[in-house]
Amino acid sequence: MELFLLNNGLPALFVLSFLAATVLPLGSEWLLVALILKLFDPGSAVTVATVGNFLGACTTYGVGIWGSAFLLQKVLRVNMEQTERAAAFFRRYGSWALLLSWVPIIGDPLCLVAGSLRCNFFLFAVLVFIGKFARYAFIAAVTVGSLG
Repeated sequence: MELFLLNNGLPALFVLSFLAATVLPLGSEWLLVALILKLFDPGSAVTVATVGNFLGACTTYGVGIWGSAFLLQKVLRVNMEQTERAAAFFRRYGSWALLLSWVPIIGDPLCLVAGSLRCNFFLFAVLVFIGKFARYAFIAAVTVGSLG
């Protein structure tokens, strides 16, 4: 599977980044690093990963808006403890918590909670995009720095 993802480069990075931003337990950072080490353009890789991950987060936001408790618990098997923790975090820090949408364990539930609480989509989009971009840009910068 890893070889398949590496051989398909940026399209594979987009798909993996998208899926990683849903409630599926996946990570896309390793593929970003692997592609940069294979001398893919870091700017293109960061852009593709950010857009894919952002669109995945928007999907999770949509599930929060339109998903029922049945869909969340039975079909997607969302851990309700993580969702409650994310909701408490979101209520405490408000929309600014979305800057942490990239953080493992709480990031995806934050996007879900933002949708269920009907957070303004424009504000959601700006904060989530900034957080996701900053994470991928940092990983790319560290990877490029290690090549030097």
